[in-house]
Amino acid sequence: MGLKFSPGKPIVMSISSSPPDTPRGLWRGYLFVRPAFRIRTFEGGNAGGARDEKSRRFFDGQNLFHSAKAAFGYTFPNYDPMALARAVCASKGWQSAGVRFYTGVPDAIDNPFWNHFWTAKGAHMGRQGVHVHTRRLRYRNKQVRLPNGATHSFLDGDEKGIDVRIALDVIRLAHSRDYDVALLFCRDQDLSEVADEIRLIAQEQGRWMKIVSAYPYSPAVRDMRGIEKTDWIRIDRATYDGCIDARDYRPKPKS
Repeated sequence: MGLKFSPGKPIVMSISSSPPDTPRGLWRGYLFVRPAFRIRTFEGGNAGGARDEKSRRFFDGQNLFHSAKAAFGYTFPNYDPMALARAVCASKGWQSAGVRFYTGVPDAIDNPFWNHFWTAKGAHMGRQGVHVHTRRLRYRNKQVRLPNGATHSFLDGDEKGIDVRIALDVIRLAHSRDYDVALLFCRDQDLSEVADEIRLIAQEQGRWMKIVSAYPYSPAVRDMRGIEKTDWIRIDRATYDGCIDARDYRPKPKS
């Protein structure tokens, strides 16, 4: 715990709720308190030992899927966002401030399989109260050179604008005091600069906030890192498997 003080200026107390074995270089939560106020202390990231921080959960659907695929070998997005959000927040004692889910969706003409999958999964999440934000996947012709010197062309779907939309919502909701903890189920390093903005907003509003990157983790996979400048929560196989969606949104093969 660090403390900075200058006459006539806010007292700045910085704390970290990361466990001792959490990777280094992570961002720390900040609490800004006017000298006339009583300074609160934090244990494990909780004010006065009370676990009452409000968390807003942000899911990058494609990024989370690719992390789960790399860590655990799953071949389609089989996670239940609501269950994952509840499990991670329960482990930290954070209250829920809602779930927002973001993903790219291809047109039915370009890729009918994944269009059906994400349309059905998104509709179910919407019925659960999840705020679902989708963007159209843009398919482009790409080329790779094979070891024998030949060139192979293929269509690749580019997900544009999802990270920008997440960043805008994280910052906008911080300004409106919607949450204390921004919990991002994502490892996209493009979002690392959002942590700097959250630090400034915390200073302007004179309150404590934290931004966290949660992601599937396996020790068998090297260099699995969360978003820089944030705290990291590694989701192990047992936790992930306990949050698998019982529904399968893949289209059934025609008989």
